[in-house]
Amino acid sequence: MAPITVVEGRRVALSNLEKVLYPATGLTKGELLHYYATAAGALLPHLRDRPLSFLRYPDGPDGQVFFTKNVPPGTPGWVTTAEVARSEGPARMVLVQDLPSLMWAANLVAEFHTHQWTAAVPGEADRLVLDLDPGPPATVAQCCEVALWLRERLAADGLEAYAKTSGAKGLHLLAGVRGASPERVSAYAKGLAVEAEAALPGLVVHRMTRSLRPGKVFVDWSQNAARKTTAAPYTVRARATPAVSTPVTWDEVADCDDPDRLRFLPGDVLARLASHGDLLAPLLAPPP
Repeated sequence: MAPITVVEGRRVALSNLEKVLYPATGLTKGELLHYYATAAGALLPHLRDRPLSFLRYPDGPDGQVFFTKNVPPGTPGWVTTAEVARSEGPARMVLVQDLPSLMWAANLVAEFHTHQWTAAVPGEADRLVLDLDPGPPATVAQCCEVALWLRERLAADGLEAYAKTSGAKGLHLLAGVRGASPERVSAYAKGLAVEAEAALPGLVVHRMTRSLRPGKVFVDWSQNAARKTTAAPYTVRARATPAVSTPVTWDEVADCDDPDRLRFLPGDVLARLASHGDLLAPLLAPPP
């Protein structure tokens, strides 16, 4: 039997707490759950009201890894869900609205991926996202160079950009938007990627074609599509090491000459939250 923990009055079964999920660092499932419980104050507002996809890796990143979009079997009745339109018909997805739901979801061992819209208004995007993905030998250092150009370009249109590490190899840029459909935001984001390639032709590519990408930064604009999701801020990634998708300052982006300077593990992130708070908090206020 899994031990039962009472979280804000809800009974949550937490299992296999001693299991090592990341052999490279020795991080256990219990330590992963502790990270999520401690980071919850910053993480939950970025999940709330957004239908979640889970990239599950219950035996660690070296085991089976699979996406779950529909409400998983055995989900407690007190976990909030929402009906979401899909091309194949309506589906029901999880909303993580509170700490008990977060701990239940974290016990599944999953990356958390969110849409750029909320369940209440699925036809209206409130986020723009650009995923900067380096093609080796390019690294996050080249992503930072592209991010600084995109920040200025977004500012010219009155949009304030915020950066976070992807937790994998690259960077995510986020901006708050309102009043636009996901299709319109996607078209705008694609235009930005095309402009970036024209301005930085030796550095940027806007098409996904693998043969174009070595040594360049792919500006992936496609995650603005209504059906797409992006790794949430503060989620731990299913990689060899438990790197976290971590908000960073623009000074850190400007100073990134070494990729290791923008790689953060759970303990690093908790220390950053204690000193900086949530660097993405301004995204939670509706844009003017």
